[in-house]
Amino acid sequence: MSRVKWTTADIPVLKGKTIIVTGGSSGLGFESVKALANKGADVTVASHSMANMEKAKKQILAGNSKAKITLMELDLADFNSIREFANNFKKSHNQLNILMNNAGVMTVPYEDIKNGKQSQMGINHFGHFALTGLLMDLIIETPKSRIVNTSSLAYKQGKMDFDNLLFESKDGYTPMKAYGRSKLANLLFIFQLQRLFLSNEIDSIAVAAHPGLSLTNLGRHVDKKIQFRIFGPFLKLIVQTAAMGALPQLRAAIDPAVKGCEYYGPGGIFEIAGDPVIRQTNKASRNIEDAKKLWKVSEKITGITFDFKK
Repeated sequence: MSRVKWTTADIPVLKGKTIIVTGGSSGLGFESVKALANKGADVTVASHSMANMEKAKKQILAGNSKAKITLMELDLADFNSIREFANNFKKSHNQLNILMNNAGVMTVPYEDIKNGKQSQMGINHFGHFALTGLLMDLIIETPKSRIVNTSSLAYKQGKMDFDNLLFESKDGYTPMKAYGRSKLANLLFIFQLQRLFLSNEIDSIAVAAHPGLSLTNLGRHVDKKIQFRIFGPFLKLIVQTAAMGALPQLRAAIDPAVKGCEYYGPGGIFEIAGDPVIRQTNKASRNIEDAKKLWKVSEKITGITFDFKK
C-alpha cells in the first residue's frame, strides 16, 4: 500500500474480518460493501429498507457469488431499533473489526425523528453515536478495530449552538445549516472518541472521511431547488462517481498506515474529487470543549454511555 494512488486494488484479503456498513444498500455504502465483500470480508449491511438491501445484495452476488453479505434492519432514527440491532448482532458475532458509520440524510425539510429530535442531527449523529456506544464492548474486544465516520465538505459551514442544538422551535433552521451542523458533529464525535481510546489505552482507532462531490441519491432534496436547476448541469461535470467517492472511507477503514483522528478525502482541488488522501480539518472540528459538550448532550439524548473497560 505504498503507492500514492490508492484504489480498491490496495485492499488486502479480508477473510475472517467482520464489518458493519450502515446505509450499505446504495451510494457510498453500496460501493463500500461491494469492495469489502469482494475481498472476502463478512459484511453486514445495516439499513431501514430490507427491500433495498435485498436488491443491493443480489447485484453484488451477481458479480461475486461467494460474497459474504448479511442483511439486518436498522432505523437510525429509532433508538429502540438501534438497540435491537446491536443486541442481535452481538448474539451472532464475537468480533467487529470495522464499524463504518456511513448512512445519512441531507438537507431534508424540518421534521422530527421518532425520538423527538431533528432528523439530520438525529440520524447523522445521534443514531451513530448510539450504535457505536452499544457495540463498544465488541469493538474493544477486537484488536486493531476501527470506527469510520463519513462526514462531508458541508461540515465547514456547520456551527455548534448548544442553546438551540436541534432547532427545537425551528428558529434559524435551514436544511443546509442543519446538515452542516450534523456533519461537524460527526467529526467532533470521532475525534473525541479517539482521545478516549488513547486515554483508556484501547487498541482501536477512530477516523473520518468525506466523499467530496459524488453522485449518490443523498442530494435528492437538493435536486428540486432553483439553485440546483441553474447550476446542476455544471455540477454534473465535476462530480465523481459513488465508487470514487467511497474510496476515502475505504482507505480510512483498511489502510494499515491510517492513524487515529485522521481525515481522508479526495486529493483534487477544493477536495471535490480525486484519489483518497489525508486532508486537514478546521479548528471547529478540533474544538475539545465543543466535543466534550456534544458528548454529554449525546449521552443524555440517547441514554447511552460508553464503557471503555476491557
